[in-house]
Amino acid sequence: MAENDAMPTIPKKCGPYISSVTSRGMNLVIRGVVLFFIGVFLALVLNLLQIQRNVTLFPPDVITSIFSSAWWVPPCCGTASAVIGLLYPCMDRHLGEPHKFKREWSSVMRCVAVFVGINHASAKVDFANNIQLSLTLAALSIGLWWTFDRSRSGFGLGVGIAFLATLVSQLLVYNGVYQYTSPDFLYVRSWLPCIFFAGGITMGNIGRQLAMYECKVIAEKSHED
Repeated sequence: MAENDAMPTIPKKCGPYISSVTSRGMNLVIRGVVLFFIGVFLALVLNLLQIQRNVTLFPPDVITSIFSSAWWVPPCCGTASAVIGLLYPCMDRHLGEPHKFKREWSSVMRCVAVFVGINHASAKVDFANNIQLSLTLAALSIGLWWTFDRSRSGFGLGVGIAFLATLVSQLLVYNGVYQYTSPDFLYVRSWLPCIFFAGGITMGNIGRQLAMYECKVIAEKSHED
């Protein structure tokens, strides 16, 4: 009995709580970095499309190459994508409504493809007037939400993101940072909120999928321990 009391205890490498907190913090950083680079890539592609169709115009002194034509756009879009992608699963947990609709990567990739298609339509498809274009893009954006999201939190966040992003765009145009050709809605194009709404839904779905993968990995590790 005395020998058992005298035996030194071997400290564990880390407790399950500390391990869980550490892995979650690291995964949060990794998810943020992944979302940032996805946002940067999409910003470069979509911004190039808008410039080629002369939808957005930047001052000539900054147009020296594809990547320097608007150097601040990719980092800003990457940061916004990271925030949105992390906010969606956080809001789901806060509301106690885990999002389970079409939770697979193939669905997420289709959502990205539809979003790129909506943006492409805004730049390339010619309509009789801006009202028809705006109504069409609004229907497509809501259709994207209905097809790949269908959550109240997703719709609410999408509307909020569209409002804030449009307001920021109006302030930038007002201060001469860039401009839109044929603006018809307070310095910008009337269909711009539809693009922001669809972008918010898209990045939210990517963020949710990454968060679901993280939960799966943590659950497997906890089961092994």
